[in-house]
Amino acid sequence: MELLCLVIKVGTSSLVREEQQTLNLSNLARICDTVKWLHSQGHHVIIVTSGAVGVGAQRLRLTQKPTELSKKQALAAIGQVHLMKFYEDFLGALGMTCAQVLLTLDNLANKSQYFNARNTFTELLAYGAIPVVNENDTVAVQELRFGDNDTLSAQVAALVQADWLFLLTDVDSLFTSNPKSNPDATPIYEVEDISRLTADTSSAGTQWGTGGMVTKLTAGRIATAAGCTMVICNSTMPENIIRIVQGEKNLGTKFFPLPHTLKGRKRWILSVPIKGTLVLDAGAVCAVKDRKKSLWAAGVTGVTGDFNPQDAVSLCDDHGVEFARGLVNCSSVEVTAVKGKTSRVAMQLGFAASLEEIVHRENLVLLSMSESDMLDELEDDELAASVVSETEELGFGRG
Repeated sequence: MELLCLVIKVGTSSLVREEQQTLNLSNLARICDTVKWLHSQGHHVIIVTSGAVGVGAQRLRLTQKPTELSKKQALAAIGQVHLMKFYEDFLGALGMTCAQVLLTLDNLANKSQYFNARNTFTELLAYGAIPVVNENDTVAVQELRFGDNDTLSAQVAALVQADWLFLLTDVDSLFTSNPKSNPDATPIYEVEDISRLTADTSSAGTQWGTGGMVTKLTAGRIATAAGCTMVICNSTMPENIIRIVQGEKNLGTKFFPLPHTLKGRKRWILSVPIKGTLVLDAGAVCAVKDRKKSLWAAGVTGVTGDFNPQDAVSLCDDHGVEFARGLVNCSSVEVTAVKGKTSRVAMQLGFAASLEEIVHRENLVLLSMSESDMLDELEDDELAASVVSETEELGFGRG
């Protein structure tokens, strides 16, 4: 049996009963039972947990989540201790040892800290421990926060080169529209190219959580680009994780990894905090995505955010859909000045010709399939079909 590395993200809605403002201990127990079974089969399991703020509020008997960052950080400090105690009690009762890992975006954006974090996970898993990961809310400033644990779990999955990422939530799967408001909504069970996904993402997280379907799709882009299969499934049936790993279908929405996954430095670029967004015209999207070219100033139509050279930016098409990320060669002020212009025009305006190349190809990572990837997949499918056809004609494989 193939040994796997799995990351399981447990959302606030899976841990806190919003109506009663109490912890859902029975659900947490079932999640830990699932982790126990996976661990007993030799698989490595990492839990990314939300709920520290919700547990802190529950301990203080608060009925509303505060909006001020400092108050939420204080609640996280209170709740994290109790949250870890629950994990320790449940996992310990099942004969497992858990370890607390607190991360911020700053940790993963720094190359040396990134590799130190990866080495720590490697040793924890070698010891047979279950890492329980959360964002270090108490010390993270607003601009260095993941903001939601969907993104954090995808970053962790990319960091440890996980095979599977499971996002446990309060719905069975991704739907074509919001099932709470549209009874005709149909589930989406498989997504091969997230950039071509047509689905409703209007559902937001609970008042104690920060996620929603939009953050899960962002997590999907990161995880699948890093070579990880991601699944959105219902937290009330954590046992389905076992059935999905064993090959059972239609138990959630399964996002397939991209054909050509990232390694080394490009995998690390996924973890660098996004400081801005560049909107590209159709020609630039084609050049970057399908022809594997660098991004030039002439193809940029819009700039948002405040960034400096070597900061990470999101690259979007003219519909605002993110398809790549990269490290820029110049500041947001410089990009705004030269966007849409050729090097000749930029030089006439007093800018160096070097500013024409906004993001070098080696500093770009794609988050969706290119046309060549899809053609490769079609050719593979056609080849497989022809092999099956020839095999049947020769009489092999028949009962």
